[in-house]
Amino acid sequence: MTCSLSYIGRFAPSPSGPLHFGSLVTAVGSYLQAKSNDGKWLLRIEDIDPPREVVGASDAIFRCLDAHALHWDGQPSYQSQHSERYEARIQQLVEADLAYVCQCTRASLTKLGSGDCPCLKNKMPLVEGAIRFRHNQPIQTFEDRLLRRVTIPPEELTTQFAIRRRDGLFAYQLAVVTDDIEQGITEVARGADLLSATVFQLALYQAFKHTPPSFLHFPLVMNTSGLKLSKQNHAPAIVLSQASNNLTHALRFLGLRVPDNLLGALPEVILEWAVVNWNLDDVVAKTEQIDNRIEGPDRI
Repeated sequence: MTCSLSYIGRFAPSPSGPLHFGSLVTAVGSYLQAKSNDGKWLLRIEDIDPPREVVGASDAIFRCLDAHALHWDGQPSYQSQHSERYEARIQQLVEADLAYVCQCTRASLTKLGSGDCPCLKNKMPLVEGAIRFRHNQPIQTFEDRLLRRVTIPPEELTTQFAIRRRDGLFAYQLAVVTDDIEQGITEVARGADLLSATVFQLALYQAFKHTPPSFLHFPLVMNTSGLKLSKQNHAPAIVLSQASNNLTHALRFLGLRVPDNLLGALPEVILEWAVVNWNLDDVVAKTEQIDNRIEGPDRI
């Protein structure tokens, strides 16, 4: 266990449905990273995409975390309340000639490849299309605390990506970087489905002249069909009455050997043991041999 008084981590779910076992693994892993470093673990609700939100999902997330003794520090943050800070960051990029208004479709941008978007020359008002980042210096490689050196294939590095969508909604890449800077996040611990997003976010940190946090991507939990557990793939919601069992499975997935005398213990007791015994080397070893498929809802 290391010690750092300046560590600030976060868990940032979207309210598009209840948490599933894959979400719990990420929550537990990021919590243990923060607490084993004597740091803070913040909760951010990433609610900037209203069409995807499910009524009551935020409250369900709070109940799920509480049931598993995953208690966050401070008040939850809601991205829907941060429009002014996102607009300020967009204006900063526009003034630096690092963002522009675009009326192209995603398909036409894909065909452009590494070529310049024709909208770059038009200088349209900011309200007349999507706002895209001028990805002039793509970052292809970065260091991950768990996966070591990660290289993203060139074909995944689009030269332009949205920071505000055509419908006026703020894009994920801009919002997450802006909030991580605002909250002083020192490490982003999340699922490996966001590996590719990291290079776009690093480009924004570079544009904002801000030192990025370290990154750590946990292995994904897959269903028996080989698809990652997700709300889109109809992953079953966590059963709150089985919180101790859920935590035990999540910790085993992350490489911790939970002793028999803790099976069925209170979630607080299990997590207290886990904080003391948390070691990223165990996660690395587990990742190298992991069978990350679950057998069904009885496992969660």
